[in-house]
Amino acid sequence: MNGNLKIFSGNSNKELTDNICKNMSMNPGDAMVKTFSDGESRIEINENVRGMDVFAVQSLSIPGNHHIMELLIMIDALKRASAKRITAVIPYYGYARQDRKVNPRTPISAKLVADLLTTAGAQRILTVDLHAGQIQGFFNIPVDNLFAMPVLLEYIKERIHNDIVVVSPDAGGVERARAFAKRLDASIAIIDKRRPKPNVSEIMNIIGDVKGKNALIVDDIVDTAGTISQAAEALVGHGAAQVFGCTTHAVLSGNAVDKITNSPMIELIVTDTIKPDAHTASCRKIVIKSVAHLLAEAINRIHEETSVSSLFV
Repeated sequence: MNGNLKIFSGNSNKELTDNICKNMSMNPGDAMVKTFSDGESRIEINENVRGMDVFAVQSLSIPGNHHIMELLIMIDALKRASAKRITAVIPYYGYARQDRKVNPRTPISAKLVADLLTTAGAQRILTVDLHAGQIQGFFNIPVDNLFAMPVLLEYIKERIHNDIVVVSPDAGGVERARAFAKRLDASIAIIDKRRPKPNVSEIMNIIGDVKGKNALIVDDIVDTAGTISQAAEALVGHGAAQVFGCTTHAVLSGNAVDKITNSPMIELIVTDTIKPDAHTASCRKIVIKSVAHLLAEAINRIHEETSVSSLFV
């Protein structure tokens, strides 16, 4: 591996960074990432990065605001240490759901986070399954938005064998569901959902035939698990034989894991873009697949200035 490449990690998902480095046969960069007694982030880079191609890995997961500050301060430290190029590797891009004005006098927080990263000194962004593809346009620097679908499909094809219907939990996820259905040679269904207020959803009806089929609910983020658990109940109520779920980003806040445990879902297949807590890791219904090799391959290609486009297929 080229000696001019260094990979550093914040505290949000060190295990993922370690696995990325293992896939690249290298060690993570030496950095102290701690917190002062008053809660301020404290970061020191403990090795030379002058003139090097540096990647800072940090998911903007719970506690999101703290992890954003860690990443910004790390980027600033690397910039002041004369790194040649700084790429922010953000497996889970927090605030992505705030990508437009849905009401008067509301912010576009996803754009604000993009501005903060660029101002701090990030020269490139590498992320996985942005909630909205147009967030790439919030940046004036290159953005590589990888898809976790190949990682999820590898397991799904082993686990579910026939009569699959891919289900979108809302109208906005139809394109994602269609992409999965195409690769699984399956039909699709759509759940007509009404959301009276944030983090509260109500399942109304199902568009498409799910009776007697193995239903696979596909989403990019599962937060409170209200939508996916209600969707599973609705699918069973409409005659689905079995219900599985898959998502890239397992936020799983509040009592989400308990909702999944008590739902009729057989399994929820997730990735490790967000570090699973002990409750998530111990849940028998949650299967965690790693995107470390995908990110490692992307980092290697970016470093070697070769094409990353084949990873988007």
